Amino acid sequence: MRLATFNLLHGRSLSDGAVHADRVRAAVADLDADVLGLQEVDRAQPRSGLLDLTALAADALGAPVHRFAAAVVGTPGQTWQPWHAEADAAHPQYGIALVSRFPVQRWQITELPAAPIRSPVLTGEGLLLLKDEPRVLLAAVLETPHGIVSVGTTHLSFVPGWNVRQLRHAVRAMRALPAPRVLLGDLNMPVGPVRAFSGWRPLARAATFPSGTPRTQLDHVLVDPRGATALGRVVQVRTPHPPVSDHRPLVVRIDR
Repeated sequence: MRLATFNLLHGRSLSDGAVHADRVRAAVADLDADVLGLQEVDRAQPRSGLLDLTALAADALGAPVHRFAAAVVGTPGQTWQPWHAEADAAHPQYGIALVSRFPVQRWQITELPAAPIRSPVLTGEGLLLLKDEPRVLLAAVLETPHGIVSVGTTHLSFVPGWNVRQLRHAVRAMRALPAPRVLLGDLNMPVGPVRAFSGWRPLARAATFPSGTPRTQLDHVLVDPRGATALGRVVQVRTPHPPVSDHRPLVVRIDR
């Protein structure tokens, strides 16, 4: 069973700044993941050609199950508001997604509130004070060849300290689901703090950011120690260098 996490950067290539469906499809297909957590996912966004990136990723993997969870309506870095249940699906949305080749028994969505302060972020325009976006945890109870496995994905805040609060909130929410439990995502923290503040065990240690010459691991595959032995053992870890995104995906193969 292959588990993967990938911050898509809404499918944008660093080489030309463009989003092309074929590039995204090829990048995802190369992962050959049975379960894939995606972050920075666009739906109906002009900047990504109005693509449904979740559906595109599912098609690339031949995965019959997928779900997108919006964090905001509008476009990050421009005009946006927190997602609300009445939002029209045709409006530009941005969030996370989970794609699975395995059947899903049930879904769980947990809101992770945004940091209440603006924080300095280095952008192409220099150091800017940016308002943080709301965050969300998307989790599913899956019927896998390894038995029932609960898998969640999230993209935590870039605000130090606040991402710790969100991480603790996420693992508490995951523990309402059956073990073994796995969390996939861009947690905006290196592996040491992630392990210390979550209490969960990393299944892989590999630098994933920035994609060209990775120096730190922001993207993680974590397992809850409670019930982890039922999941199996890690037999392979990959961090391929796809033609899209400023993050490298993290792929973990597990066998029994």
